[in-house]
Amino acid sequence: MALRGGVYSCDGPSHAPAVEGFMINAWRYGDDARRDDAAAWVVRLEAGDLGDAEAVTFDAWLSATPENAVAFDAALSVSHAYAAAGDEVSRNLSDRRVAPRIDRRRAVVGFGAMAAAAALAVVAVPQFAGPDTDSYITAKGQHRTVQLADGSTIDLNGGTRLTVNFARDGRHVNLAEGQAVFDVAHDARRPFLVAVGDRTVRVVGTQFDVRRLGGKLSVTVARGAVEVRPVAGVSGKAYRLHPGQRLDHVEGAVLTRVAQAEPAEVLGWRSGRMVYRQQPLSDVIDDLNQQFTTQIRIEDPELAATPISGVLVMDDQASVIRRLALLVPITAVRSGAGLALRRDTASVR
Repeated sequence: MALRGGVYSCDGPSHAPAVEGFMINAWRYGDDARRDDAAAWVVRLEAGDLGDAEAVTFDAWLSATPENAVAFDAALSVSHAYAAAGDEVSRNLSDRRVAPRIDRRRAVVGFGAMAAAAALAVVAVPQFAGPDTDSYITAKGQHRTVQLADGSTIDLNGGTRLTVNFARDGRHVNLAEGQAVFDVAHDARRPFLVAVGDRTVRVVGTQFDVRRLGGKLSVTVARGAVEVRPVAGVSGKAYRLHPGQRLDHVEGAVLTRVAQAEPAEVLGWRSGRMVYRQQPLSDVIDDLNQQFTTQIRIEDPELAATPISGVLVMDDQASVIRRLALLVPITAVRSGAGLALRRDTASVR
């Protein structure tokens, strides 16, 4: 097993050891063992207590064979199905004089125990209202913090549009455009899912940043872990991100890049500063266009691709452009209702 480009991969059959008392059936073969492993991982992931060492083991197991990924998806579907049937399970349990005794030590070795654990979780967790959808929109330059009914919070950057739908089987967010930081309250019964372009971000209780601008997606994890996978019908690989990792993806493209990142820098927009490390000028301008009503465009493709490193404090637009000109030789000229950036040939000389 090796770390490649910020992503854990497995070079051969997984022979993972026990981690903190949790053993997977890496040396066993056959569908039964694989299903047991998958059910066990679902229980641990939804419990929200997976340590870093276990996360590495899980990544290796998931990527070892295509059959492992299929088994995990099947186990996850079963868990969600039991969560969706929560009301009916609660009624059935309340009709019994004595609840059946559950051996929790067996909760990680099969679907039956996993189903029982899910049913008990349904009884303990309070129910929310029906699957109403709420929409949240910020204007250019506006920041907004939203407190959700489950205790989660969302910080919206300027020019952001998203919807939130709380259903029985999950908490669903659709980020149509913009950028937001999610601080998600743990709820094993109902996963927190963020649809962003042709990808879905599945949360296991965490804090992370999602950005979607101009068909470009990025996900940066500050705390916990998230899973990013293609939506149904779209090909591509699923990734599990840990703190300090960032995923970049262009909608419709096959290639996805995962690299190290500094979460404090990525989330810096909440305090009015943008930090860039060798990022193209076009990305910087995309960010600035979310902060100011006067839109900026770059006329020269070569200039747009110029890498930028530095910190920009967000106050007034003219001051920000002056600071940007210290990082790259540019000049801004009025063009219609907006501004056009051009290469400043005089400063190059």
